[in-house]
Amino acid sequence: CLGFPLSIFFIVINEFCERFSYYGMKAVLTLYFTRFLHWDDNFATAIYHTFVALCYLTPILGAIIADSWLGKFKTILYLSIVYAIGQAVLSVGSINDLTDHNRDGSPDIVAVNIALSMVGLILIALGTGGIKPCVSAFGGDQFEDDQEKQRSTFFSLFYLSINAGSLLSTLITPTLRASECGIHTKQECYPLAFGVPAILMAVALVVFVAGSKMYKKVKPQGNVMLEVSKCVGFAIKNRFRHRSKEFPKREHWLDWASDKYDKRLIAQTKMVLRVLFLYIPLPMFWAVFDQQGSRWTLQVFFLSGDFGFQVQPDQMQIVNPILIVIMVPVVDSLIYPLIKKCKLNFTPLRKMTVGMFLGSMAFVAAALVQVQIDKTYPVFPAAGQTQIRLINLGAAPATVQFQPQLQSVDVAPNAETGYMTFETSKLQSLDIMSANVNETRALELLEGERYTLPFKWVSGHINSDLIWDNITSKPASGKSLVRFINNLPFTVNVTMGDTEFGPLDPLSVSNYTDVPKPDWKYIIDVSWYLGYCGALSKKFGYGGAYTISIDNCVAGQLNLKYFEDMSPNTVHMAWQIPQYFLLTCAEVLFSVTGLEFSYSQAPSNMKAVLQAGWLLTVAVGNIIVIIVAGVSTIKEQWAEYVLFAALLLVVCIIFAIMASFYTYIDPNEIEAQFNKEEREEDKKDQDDNEKEAEADSRM
Repeated sequence: CLGFPLSIFFIVINEFCERFSYYGMKAVLTLYFTRFLHWDDNFATAIYHTFVALCYLTPILGAIIADSWLGKFKTILYLSIVYAIGQAVLSVGSINDLTDHNRDGSPDIVAVNIALSMVGLILIALGTGGIKPCVSAFGGDQFEDDQEKQRSTFFSLFYLSINAGSLLSTLITPTLRASECGIHTKQECYPLAFGVPAILMAVALVVFVAGSKMYKKVKPQGNVMLEVSKCVGFAIKNRFRHRSKEFPKREHWLDWASDKYDKRLIAQTKMVLRVLFLYIPLPMFWAVFDQQGSRWTLQVFFLSGDFGFQVQPDQMQIVNPILIVIMVPVVDSLIYPLIKKCKLNFTPLRKMTVGMFLGSMAFVAAALVQVQIDKTYPVFPAAGQTQIRLINLGAAPATVQFQPQLQSVDVAPNAETGYMTFETSKLQSLDIMSANVNETRALELLEGERYTLPFKWVSGHINSDLIWDNITSKPASGKSLVRFINNLPFTVNVTMGDTEFGPLDPLSVSNYTDVPKPDWKYIIDVSWYLGYCGALSKKFGYGGAYTISIDNCVAGQLNLKYFEDMSPNTVHMAWQIPQYFLLTCAEVLFSVTGLEFSYSQAPSNMKAVLQAGWLLTVAVGNIIVIIVAGVSTIKEQWAEYVLFAALLLVVCIIFAIMASFYTYIDPNEIEAQFNKEEREEDKKDQDDNEKEAEADSRM
């Protein structure tokens, strides 16, 4: 078809569906850990990066299986089945109603959900990692030797399908997650967010199988990684055997393998090891880069996503693939030519060094954004402290004296004081004075908690009620919380949209409840035995908490007073764009150039070894994040960002020094030299054989 083997269209469609499945699932994974499984940020980060590390360790296994035993086709087929099963298991594990027998909205046996989720993720890691080194190579196998142009076009289409799958899935699956579903209770729809990627993986499998009769299937020819490993292992073992001084030294330690392996393999292995040595500092870059899906997604929790429409926290990851599509052609066709015109020798290793520096700066930008977030973050009571807030619901001003003689506060009618912090052991009671009435209220407070004390002068008495607020952090759901306080002299039933807040006695307060869509307005209905009143709410925004006072009803119109218990997110998501821009520029300079450099410095039959080494650096980078998340005692998130920025900057300097000592080679010239020597040896052997044959004939 158009000069291409028809089979490659099945492979491209398969890759699009598989990448949609992987990136769609990965986009919502961190929020699934924190919001559904209710893991803390550090543990969720550690498990996320454990999963990513597994995804980059298993390609080595997949390559060995494909090249040594099953071949690429069967490896892709069998591991895709494992992959699809894993996606399905993860989707089932995210069903809230699976063990919610009492129908309270929370799983009764959360261990079942965790177990299914972990099994699903392990199968996904095995599947996606196992097929990663096989699919593109299998596509390349479909072309004949004289189809270099078509093969190059195929790899461009292949790369485009990867980015298209990533872009669409990162946009769609967070939207599916934000929708609500459930049998007994409506919650964020993780089964749908994971289910659609599972369906796409099943489609990928069906498409791949559909083209099976058209594929050119190359038989396994042995895995070069195993040969290199055996060669290196034998050299080390042989050197150890001959460690005494009586044995003469050899020019290179790998030359000790010459007793068993030919010179060509040893020379090729030397070239590969020179590049792999430069890989040693690289994991630190990936430790920074892959935190887009963990720490940066958690950072968006505290940002405002109002762009005229609401952007979900996990949708911000789409900035990276969008910028990649823009930046790669801009850098290749504009930036690099300009640098060349300025006669600057911008070598591949220098590009990678600049990429690492930009990655470090991206985390400096993330730290600056975090500092701005922290300024808006509410101050909660520390150990040994309690916070209390006063709300005067009456029409007369009041003065409140905290006892014993701590401080005095004036509270205007229908107003609040904001949270005040006291040492719990010292605050025993308070005196409320309003309209010539003085009443004392004893206080029994818990350390580290927040309380609200609404009070009201009524017919010569001051009614009050101490309420435990039960929030010491931003809402875990990322939404806003709302509760109602009844300022009417009779019991009322309160609903907001489809949410019921139950009957409220005078001066009593409902529990906090999530606002389903904080960027929407809701109809608030209040009913009692003699009447009904309604009003339209305001938009609550994300990350806030509100107490709404039901004050009175005039001609069917409800009068409400909003008290802000916790301010909503005010720092805008757009402030994350600079850090994404810096990190994407870093990726273009580091990742694209790194692979290009690696391939240019190794023999053609050793590309798989370098690909395995490159993927291994990604896995090690994620392991670094796991270690830091597990052992770090840093409490401020901005400080952790600075730590990673500093570490990457140090590694960048080390890499620059290592790169300055590197000498570029042309593997093709070395290969040509070996070919020439082999031809000369073959000719010499042929001449010797001819001479022997001539001598034999004379005899």
